Amino acid sequence: MSQQLSPHALLALDQAHVWHPYGPMPGTATPYVVESASGVRLRLASEVSGHRELVDGMSSWWAAIHGYRHPVLDEAVRDQLGRMSHVMFGGLTHEPAVRLATTLVEITPEPLRHVFLADSGSVAVEVAMKMCLQYWRSVGRPAKRRLLTWRGGYHGDTFHPMSVCDPEGGMHQLWGGVLPQQLFAGEPPAGFDAEVDPAYAASLADLIERHADELAAVIVEPVVQGAGGMRFHSPGYLRLLRELCDQHGVLLVFDEIATGFGRTGALFAADHAAVSPDVMCLGKALTGGYLTMAATLCTSEIADGISRGEVPVLAHGPTFMGNPLAAAVANASLGLLLEQDWQSEVKRLESGLRNGLAAAADVPGVADVRVLGAIGVVQLDHQVDVRAATEAAAREGVWLRPFRDLVYTMPPYVTGDEDLARIGAAVTAAAVAG
Repeated sequence: MSQQLSPHALLALDQAHVWHPYGPMPGTATPYVVESASGVRLRLASEVSGHRELVDGMSSWWAAIHGYRHPVLDEAVRDQLGRMSHVMFGGLTHEPAVRLATTLVEITPEPLRHVFLADSGSVAVEVAMKMCLQYWRSVGRPAKRRLLTWRGGYHGDTFHPMSVCDPEGGMHQLWGGVLPQQLFAGEPPAGFDAEVDPAYAASLADLIERHADELAAVIVEPVVQGAGGMRFHSPGYLRLLRELCDQHGVLLVFDEIATGFGRTGALFAADHAAVSPDVMCLGKALTGGYLTMAATLCTSEIADGISRGEVPVLAHGPTFMGNPLAAAVANASLGLLLEQDWQSEVKRLESGLRNGLAAAADVPGVADVRVLGAIGVVQLDHQVDVRAATEAAAREGVWLRPFRDLVYTMPPYVTGDEDLARIGAAVTAAAVAG
């Protein structure tokens, strides 16, 4: 198969052999064929899609914050390729990984001090959960082996992370009776600017207190619940969780895979609450969307506790841990982000999304329109017709990927005002069609 396939031949082979995310096999939906990408645009094989270019309103599942083919990131990859593309991390180390870990410690909240580099966001959550469980086992409290979270969350598709995803709102209900049985509070009351609800706060406090002897950790997505429903909640609940976990001897984990690196208007969503977790998971935008890599950070207390245990090492070690190519482009991506006025750019996107999505509030069937940072969400009062909504957005020149009852956008930070207005119009069109 060395010769280039025609788009029609490629689609036929794709349908026969390629399993796409959350799709059947053989495939039933026809995907768009992407030939190249640059800036914020995806260039398509127009002979099979009917569209030549689409503005990417998704940042490739929230990762490509600097867009595509960014010269700084491209050069970082080329430079690292000239040195080494990969070397095992067991017994060896290298500058890209050391620099990356050091930078992450510097920019994340105190007292996160230690960095485990993982393959993907879901694996970063696996590692976080393993850290918590192994910590309590190492300090002589093996009964503390359950986790608590709130409904409406999503933490990945591997097994232990699935156990703390919403048990009813997603596909993970298929695994009831197989997954570990975790504890679930109700969904946090909606509204970033809302006051903390006393009744909900009391229910959280009661749940944590009653189960403190068996709870290893509380794990939540701070401020924004992502793939579980794109819901926003008050940072006050993070402060409450920090107080309750400290009071009852329970660890606190923040899954910032979707929210990290400026997406909510703060560098990390935890910054909105001015609190720090014991463990933090990062991913998605870490490499600017170039290569898969994630990170799990923890405090010295957790690291020291594990190191004093019967197995004095963290029992995890991915083959591609600390991959030099991924670490090099992550360093370049973080440099790009931190060396610019990213806060002003995200505020510009927030303002543009508020203006662009305002008309959607009047569309029949729209239940809510909400914006926070570089996140814009239109929630319907019914399940979205994904095909119809996607095609409606494409006719407006924009790539969107609706799901459940949501049409939403997380555009790259480099999206210009004209393209941002186009994204707003496309989200509205998708809501009408869906």
